[in-house]
Amino acid sequence: MHSTPERVCDYPRPPALQASSEHIVVRAFGTLLAETQASYRVLETFHPPTYYLPPEAFAKGALVPAGGRSFCEWKGIAHYFDIVLGDRCLPKAAWSYAQPSPSFAPIANWIALYPALMEGCWVDGELVTPQPGGFYGGWITSRVEGPFKGDPSHPELI
Repeated sequence: MHSTPERVCDYPRPPALQASSEHIVVRAFGTLLAETQASYRVLETFHPPTYYLPPEAFAKGALVPAGGRSFCEWKGIAHYFDIVLGDRCLPKAAWSYAQPSPSFAPIANWIALYPALMEGCWVDGELVTPQPGGFYGGWITSRVEGPFKGDPSHPELI
């Protein structure tokens, strides 16, 4: 567990990419969806970290390409995935960048997901609180201090 608090207002813009060896566990529909100790955190002003996991961390067959794309001014064009476990599906619950901008090249084809759509996401054993707002994929842990973009109690950040 990390003891030094991180204030998201101190995160940079453009965002920083930080390798992480934290133990990441993601569960959906009562099943282990992903587990790794090799991830990247994207740290952007007023956002809790968004974690990108290697594709091999995910349960085989769980990531199914979905329609739709979006554009990030920092990372480029994102492509979406449905998460499919058995006969259950979370539509467009994950995304990746096949050809990110040079600053984010290490996360090419790595997968980020919306913690709010999961049964649970854990960082070093701590259950994550999802970033407020349906568009954001940030992971809030006890070491990350807000206010956070998307929080309705901070309309200036929405």
